[in-house]
Amino acid sequence: MNRILDPAVRLYDTLDQKWEGTRSRRVTGNVLLVSFFASLIIIELSRQGLLPGVMGTRIPTNHFYAIDVAFTLFLVVEVVGLVFGLATSVADACGKQFEIFSLILLRQSFKELVHFSEPIQWKLDPAGVLFSIPDAVLYVVVDATGALAIFAIISVYYRMQQHRPITDTDAEQARFVAAKKLLSVTLLVILAGLGVVTVFDFVIYGHTLAFFDTFYTVLIFSDVLIVLISLRYSVTYHVVFRNSGFAAATVMIRLALAGPRLVDAAIGIVAAGFAVGLTAAYNSVAPAVEQSRQRNVARKGLGEESGAPPPPGDMARGADSGTKEDVVEPDLNKESQTNEAGGDPPA
Repeated sequence: MNRILDPAVRLYDTLDQKWEGTRSRRVTGNVLLVSFFASLIIIELSRQGLLPGVMGTRIPTNHFYAIDVAFTLFLVVEVVGLVFGLATSVADACGKQFEIFSLILLRQSFKELVHFSEPIQWKLDPAGVLFSIPDAVLYVVVDATGALAIFAIISVYYRMQQHRPITDTDAEQARFVAAKKLLSVTLLVILAGLGVVTVFDFVIYGHTLAFFDTFYTVLIFSDVLIVLISLRYSVTYHVVFRNSGFAAATVMIRLALAGPRLVDAAIGIVAAGFAVGLTAAYNSVAPAVEQSRQRNVARKGLGEESGAPPPPGDMARGADSGTKEDVVEPDLNKESQTNEAGGDPPA
């Protein structure tokens, strides 16, 4: 297993270091700017009939499409950040999914602008104001409002997080993180493949692949896989329930993406509220379950009828032991050196 995990960990660490670097952020910002202005120029050329052949028929003539191009590329950048984040914290990765979904709602709001003329003009019928409002206006209001509501809920969600480790030792924690890094590298390959297929279908056939819908479908499988991987290190009920709940939240986001307009934002808000409720329940249940586990350990070690206090070791471990979650990754080199010396891994 280490033959697979070790190369994946090294590749992940290299890519993550480059992705999070200052230079990478500058390059990403420059690419987005260039893409936005290039889209405006190409659309203007299409308006003037200066593009040759098939390209002239496939390139739109409304400048608002340039906003969609820039926003789509920005969302791809955010998706890459989500994939890297899976290896550090499952809870934070779930929050990142809601961040991306809220940005997708804003992107949908901007996309509605293509249904208006340049400059934007629309009129209401005095005889029936409510019934004369264009659908595009309603979609802009609903999607933008839904994005704002999810944005507010996410702030509550992050403040509620109490990262507890789900493994018993640093060695297990290192293997758990390594498995998640392997999953992240796999998702990066899938993401790159989806990008290539999307561009190919548009250039060759003029079709537009539902890129983010497809990727969120892949995320459902990855969330379930994380649940199964975590079972190797902890079968505690509240940990399994929480990780499975995060997968359920991803399912709701996917349903929101596939749902009809005016409903997708509502489903997203419900999903974000579900994640907050799940976190609140986990924060309440986890300490109680840990206390129950410690009592059971004491009874098994000393005998329930002895009336003696639990061993000092169990009292010292406290609420932060027993189950560990995705926290700071231990130093694998230090661990291997300690094992070679015959000692225990550092606390």
